[in-house]
Amino acid sequence: MAEPFLISFERVFYRLRILLANDDGIAAEGLRELAAVLSAEHEIFVCAPKGEQSGMAHALSVRRPMEFAAYAPLEKTCVAAWSLDGTPTDCVKVCLESVLKENPPDLVISGINRGANLATDVLYSGTVGAAMEGYLHGITSLAVSLDKNSALSYRETAGIFADFLRRELATREQPFFYNVNFPPKLAPGVPQFVFATLGKRDYINAFLRHTDEEGKEFFTVGGEAIDLDKSEGTDIYAVDRGYIAVTPLHTELTDFAALGRLR
Repeated sequence: MAEPFLISFERVFYRLRILLANDDGIAAEGLRELAAVLSAEHEIFVCAPKGEQSGMAHALSVRRPMEFAAYAPLEKTCVAAWSLDGTPTDCVKVCLESVLKENPPDLVISGINRGANLATDVLYSGTVGAAMEGYLHGITSLAVSLDKNSALSYRETAGIFADFLRRELATREQPFFYNVNFPPKLAPGVPQFVFATLGKRDYINAFLRHTDEEGKEFFTVGGEAIDLDKSEGTDIYAVDRGYIAVTPLHTELTDFAALGRLR
């Protein structure tokens, strides 16, 4: 990290090198506003998909050339901004293992996503997938999402998130991996962040089936969310009450209980 540049409330904060990514694409408003707010304090690099890559989870583009190009509209607020014709995970991986390899970022942030990434949706989310890639490289990484119907603007969300980020970096051991979701409407008073577990969400009518004029059949993914677990303590419960839900995640998928029995 660089030299400390700001002291507040007897804590020391640092000017960080931050890599921003997303799954909404390089031109997304949430990414632009997050870059603008964080660039006031930090050194910002952006690498995001050329177009929308929602629902790509942790997918990689294998054996396919991906166009890598400078993206001028973000140059005023960033050290450098690039678009990549690939997935959100591709964007982070290319930067960490090639473009920024000699001087890697201190932090990876994915977002601000247009739409929530709550509960079991994290398994499908390209936003979370990009942050996960940063964490797999041993870097503190956060995925940030805003409800599509939120009364908050992206600029307001970015400002609130920046305050939260200062506190967490000053008080938490690193690296960590957080999934952060802003609600449709904040509860009265100071914005409150609540640490929560993942709820459980599914979709009804998830696949729309139709036939074209030639008789070919097609399926389109859509559907309406149905919450199977939004009990107290879950991220769904928190955002439903106007709180900002923060879920610490990890990448260990081993079922240790089953492993113990099998051994």
